[in-house]
Amino acid sequence: MTDQRHVLRPTYTRDGVRAVAPRLQIPDGEMEPTSAYQLVHDEVMLDGNSRLNLATFVATWMGDEADRLYAEVYDKNMVDKDEYPRTAAIEENCWRILGSLWNVPDVTDCIGTSTVGSSEACMLGGLALKRRWQLARRTAGMSADRPNLVMSSAVQVCWEKFCNYFEVEPRYVPITAEHPCLDGSNVEEHVDENTIGVVAIMGVTYTGMYEPVQEIAAALDALQERTGHDVPIHVDGASGAMIAPFIQQDVVWDFRLERVHSISTSGHKYGLVYPGVGWVVWRTLDALPEELIFRVSYLGGDMPTLALNFSRPGAQVLLQYYQFLRLGREGYTAIQQECQDVAKYLARGIADIGAFDLWNDGSDIPVFAWQLKPGHTENWSLYHLSDRLRMKGWLIPAYPMPDDLGDVTVQRIVVRNGVSRDLADDLLADIRVETEWLDGLSSPMPVEGLRPSFHH
Repeated sequence: MTDQRHVLRPTYTRDGVRAVAPRLQIPDGEMEPTSAYQLVHDEVMLDGNSRLNLATFVATWMGDEADRLYAEVYDKNMVDKDEYPRTAAIEENCWRILGSLWNVPDVTDCIGTSTVGSSEACMLGGLALKRRWQLARRTAGMSADRPNLVMSSAVQVCWEKFCNYFEVEPRYVPITAEHPCLDGSNVEEHVDENTIGVVAIMGVTYTGMYEPVQEIAAALDALQERTGHDVPIHVDGASGAMIAPFIQQDVVWDFRLERVHSISTSGHKYGLVYPGVGWVVWRTLDALPEELIFRVSYLGGDMPTLALNFSRPGAQVLLQYYQFLRLGREGYTAIQQECQDVAKYLARGIADIGAFDLWNDGSDIPVFAWQLKPGHTENWSLYHLSDRLRMKGWLIPAYPMPDDLGDVTVQRIVVRNGVSRDLADDLLADIRVETEWLDGLSSPMPVEGLRPSFHH
């Protein structure tokens, strides 16, 4: 029988809600469910508004039908393919669709998988590069104990983790003002017989710029002619692999380049799905060493698995298929184009303020960065502007560039689905107001406690 005392008493006079919620130990007794809900609900009110978080690439909006589907399938375990065979089939549909979108030579001869995110997808791409290199070296009777991976110094931290966790020497090609991304111009200085591969980024997280995969491949082709070193490319397309196929089809970056062995992307970025899904596809079956695929008996079935995680959500995989069906090529093109148009609109507006120099204008992925004009002011920095905007609800990160450009501080905006032209105009107005306020200072702002507001 329902305890009418809980039903009738106002929420904030109930016993559970009148106490401070435990932080370090599980409570001894139970709590009425609506009270537990209210406590957690109120705690997360202190988080920022995700729609105003222009630091994150991660999708923050999908729509009512997707929300309803999510609620219906949140209990599905992606690894349990015997129990959820249709979810498993839909997963395969998705990575084959991506393979086709990325111009794989034969969609029936490729292989892929879903992952928890693009970081796990990168790890799998890196592992395949390492294992193929090891197998080739051992077959030739050579040492296979000193692998290295060549990449830009502006890579996302998941690649640093990969090299650390899986004992691969990272070889970073420094970005400079003249070469703001890995462009193939000096890649040969870092490649040798122990190089397992080169990482090319379609959408550098610091600035949003594409690394020219075709030029990198051409440099590696020339290197192979001179040295015999056959070095494959993994394309980290966390963002760009879901942008370029729709609005930049003339950019050659994908499996049209024979040197590209694998591509990873994030379904929960410009794949337009809520957080929790990434993808990786290999151009052919033999690009992924068979020994990286485990076949296990699970709940009465024989199940191949090649992800690092075992149990993981199936809901986001279904949401990805929903988006493919719902939007199609036409819908994805419209959304990605609008995101780019809004990014360019914002970039023009920020450039017009006069205090800033753009690093780029959102012409690659809908992301751009800017820095203070040299000599503009000694009284404030972009960290101060970031703090002023945060007071109005906007999260616009400020951070230093990597390595050789470590003395350069930039701010960056990520335009995602849901950042409308109207919302962008509100943001521009706030940036103008706060820049004018900072420019009016008669003495320097304090610098204590200032720190980067985003980490790569």
